[in-house]
Amino acid sequence: MQVYRTPDDRFADLPGFGFTPHYLELHGGLRVHYLDEGPRDGPAVLLLHGEPTWCYLWRHMIPLLTEQGYRVLVPDLIGFGRSDKLLGQASYSYAGQVAWIREWVEALDLKGVTLGCQDWGSLIGLRVVAELPDRFAAVALSNGGLPDGQDAPRAFAIWRAFAKYSPLFPIGGIVKRGTKRALTPEEVAAYDAPFPTRASKAAARAYPPLVPFKGNPAVPDQLRAWEVFKRWEKPFVCCFSDGDPITRGGAALWLERVPGTRGMPHRTLHGGHFIQEDDPAGFAAAIADAARLGG
Repeated sequence: MQVYRTPDDRFADLPGFGFTPHYLELHGGLRVHYLDEGPRDGPAVLLLHGEPTWCYLWRHMIPLLTEQGYRVLVPDLIGFGRSDKLLGQASYSYAGQVAWIREWVEALDLKGVTLGCQDWGSLIGLRVVAELPDRFAAVALSNGGLPDGQDAPRAFAIWRAFAKYSPLFPIGGIVKRGTKRALTPEEVAAYDAPFPTRASKAAARAYPPLVPFKGNPAVPDQLRAWEVFKRWEKPFVCCFSDGDPITRGGAALWLERVPGTRGMPHRTLHGGHFIQEDDPAGFAAAIADAARLGG
């Protein structure tokens, strides 16, 4: 198993990112980086990023939640950020990423958790919730979901082809194109920071083809997870954005299937796919609502 670990100096002086790094070694030796901000005895909020981002995506929202007394935990998925990166796209799988985050949650013995998730953070996080429902108190979902064999939207099919065939894969530029707010050059560079080599981008390229649309082998696992959410009575808040061409309108399926969505303060956020950049206050408020109702 070949592993790449991004040098620490790549993360020096990133704009708006003065958080203390923490690390946990998983079985097998892979190292997960995570942030752990706010009071240690506060209600736990888990923020899961997607692809091709890393925990830098949540920098605006972390203080909005810690100032309300929440303990905010923000891991970098394996292959992203300061976490270890396996070399080679074949090293990554949907089930593998779920297993890594599940192990991290259990190792920290997190309980009463509110999950805030988006993009692949939702695909992974919702599966972890379905496997460990007693550890989670609430969910706030934005711009993501739990696909179970549908046809891929055209916008996603284009993105999947780009990830597979484009000779260039500019992480910061991709994030910039997925926001409505104009990112500064320094912010774009911060998204690029964990990925200084072509090989270090293996996970970022690997995950688009793994989304379980029609024909994907992960569909049965998705259907099993859906059986949990069809019985989920705990708070489940939907907060999709109005400007994401891939997931816009995605709340409807959850409102139809999940009992825990009934009577919840759902909201529409304003921005693009990476809503943490465009409407951090709105997303943080939705997570805080879910946490309050789940407490």
